[in-house]
Amino acid sequence: MKLPIKAYALALFTLLCSSLAFASTQDDKLKSIDAAIKQSMSTFQVPGVAVAIVKGDNVVMSQGYGVIEHGKPAKVTADTVFGIASNTKAMTAALLAGLVDEGKLSWTTKVIDIIPEFQMPSAYVTREFTIIDLLAHNSGLGLGAGDLMIWPHTTLTTQDIIKGIKYLPEVSSFRSEFAYDNLMYIIAGEVIARVTGQSWQEVIQAQIFTPLGMKNTSAAYSLIAKDNNNVARAHVPLDGKLNVVGGNFLEKFAAAGSVASSVNDMSLWLKAQLKHGQYADNKRLYSKEQSLAMRKARTLLSVSEKATEQDKTHFSAYGLGWFLKDYHGVKLVHHSGGILGMVSKVVIVPEEDLAMVILTNQQSGYAFNAIYHHILNEYLELPAKDWVAFYDTKRQERIEKEQARLAKAKAKVNKNSAHSLPLRDYAQVYADNWYGDIEISYKNNALHMQFGNTPELKGTLEHYQHNTFIVRWHDRTLEADAFVNFNLTEDGEINYVTMKAVSLATDFSFDFHDLKLKPKK
Repeated sequence: MKLPIKAYALALFTLLCSSLAFASTQDDKLKSIDAAIKQSMSTFQVPGVAVAIVKGDNVVMSQGYGVIEHGKPAKVTADTVFGIASNTKAMTAALLAGLVDEGKLSWTTKVIDIIPEFQMPSAYVTREFTIIDLLAHNSGLGLGAGDLMIWPHTTLTTQDIIKGIKYLPEVSSFRSEFAYDNLMYIIAGEVIARVTGQSWQEVIQAQIFTPLGMKNTSAAYSLIAKDNNNVARAHVPLDGKLNVVGGNFLEKFAAAGSVASSVNDMSLWLKAQLKHGQYADNKRLYSKEQSLAMRKARTLLSVSEKATEQDKTHFSAYGLGWFLKDYHGVKLVHHSGGILGMVSKVVIVPEEDLAMVILTNQQSGYAFNAIYHHILNEYLELPAKDWVAFYDTKRQERIEKEQARLAKAKAKVNKNSAHSLPLRDYAQVYADNWYGDIEISYKNNALHMQFGNTPELKGTLEHYQHNTFIVRWHDRTLEADAFVNFNLTEDGEINYVTMKAVSLATDFSFDFHDLKLKPKK
């Protein structure tokens, strides 16, 4: 039955008004988000940011802000390449999901069935360790355990990592606690390589980047096209000044964090995420069943009273390659990524058919947190809140708290204490079971430290008190000075050496505390 002409015109007019209202609302959202991004960049001293927002099948925003490198004119665009760091983990999990769909392994396949030489510190854990355990951060090892084997850039190989894991200290029972662990994802990449007969880099290119059309994405920094000048440089702020650092993103992190991408390319990945792995008619990266498996809570995280009060968060967990939590009544599937001088964030809101990615070329997590919360505010229609001001206050509070702690510790130092041995006697080659050799040398009446497998970790030892020194790294942008404590035998000889970061703000991947250095005979 046809509508009368007047009724048809009225219906058409109503539809047109509705579309215009939606467009207007969408424009208002984007204007507000645009202002928040610029405010965040200014407040947190971030030279360049790129943001993409996907709503259903549409990329409603994909835009670059600021510059590729501080002090230079080249602008960030939606095609600028950034290191996405640990946002690589979801891609590694997706590759394993594809192998599960193909029947080449299961989530409960034992790692030793694929990598027979794999060993954890405990024989029981070694026998029971599954593919899920590689991805769920529940190994029993500590936060960032063994990361010094891959960070800063080292000469160690995946085989060295496999050999070293069994010597790392256990800090909790197997599958009982969450502790973020990069090494297990590198092992996951090795599982993929052995099952497929190809390198992880080749598999991710063939199974994710090429099918999705991510033409500007690489599995490692060294694979970025040499003629691509649209690559962001990393920045570290020191004493109010931005310092350009790095240059290889996280090459050694491989399956744990080495992917380089742009927001235009990442929006293709986000579209597939919103469709549970589907990216074209009858084409999938993995099944919906495996998508749900990756978004299933595997390891629980604690939730503070403040988070429940402010964010209406009642649960927080890690799945397979993703963090999970509820936020004002919806489920968030999210992850962050961080390298020296560069951080990123991916957030998916399945119930809202919404996803976003934020890439930055400065290491302030406060910036991307402010931006993604503002985007959520707009699309979830939550009460207005100045997230930039919120995170700026949080930043200042943390800085002041750590400064007060360090000042209190310094006041307790016995300035009249002396080291027990002549400086020359501390100069030896020391060995750690999982890392390898570290040399302390004596020159010009001072002690110097050099990590044998990590060229960038070289510094000068400054006496602190008694038999404890502080190593001041020559590269100040590392922000990772560490205590070096010499334990002596009853005969006054060096028994072993331990280390610990001086500041609690030091990146957890500098896991100096896991080292136990013994004089190399």
